Amino acid sequence: MSYIENYLSELETTIGSISRSDLQSFVDLLWDVLYDDRQVFIIGNGGSAATASHMMNDLCKLTLVSGQPRFRAIALTDNMPLVTAWGNDDSYDYVFTQPLRNLMNNKDMLVAFSTSGDSPNILSAVRCAHDEFEGVVVGVTGDQGGSLANESDLVIRIPSSHIGHQEDGHLIVNHVVCNALSDKLGKL
Repeated sequence: MSYIENYLSELETTIGSISRSDLQSFVDLLWDVLYDDRQVFIIGNGGSAATASHMMNDLCKLTLVSGQPRFRAIALTDNMPLVTAWGNDDSYDYVFTQPLRNLMNNKDMLVAFSTSGDSPNILSAVRCAHDEFEGVVVGVTGDQGGSLANESDLVIRIPSSHIGHQEDGHLIVNHVVCNALSDKLGKL
């Protein structure tokens, strides 16, 4: 079997194993955030930073339905001057925590994408969201989930040890969730 065939076959198995009930719970949590006029903050490192930006884009545009409320979503990965300022002047561990302290309100949502679930800057932001703002945290992780899985209110695991499959799965989670929200908004 070629590498391409093997990769895609394993990815199909991985995608087939993502918890549908966890995805529905994610949709339900975001629905509540939308109708309670709360904000969504999204974070990640590396490829997960790109996924965070992608999800912000989809929440803010893909879910638009005339006459319905709009998501207020912010990818904290998108302000590189601020990320590098905090990283340089304080610590990379706080590049998401410090902006949350400026922007987050009680009960807002934090969505954290992390294949390992053990990145110090992700975990610091999760603790800030919980401890300082009573925020709702959704962790989108790899197969093990790391510490993020233990500290999130909802965990979406991508059940594969292959980081490529995990990152592919994170994008699929984004598309499934945002399209489900769009569909639900259109049926009101």
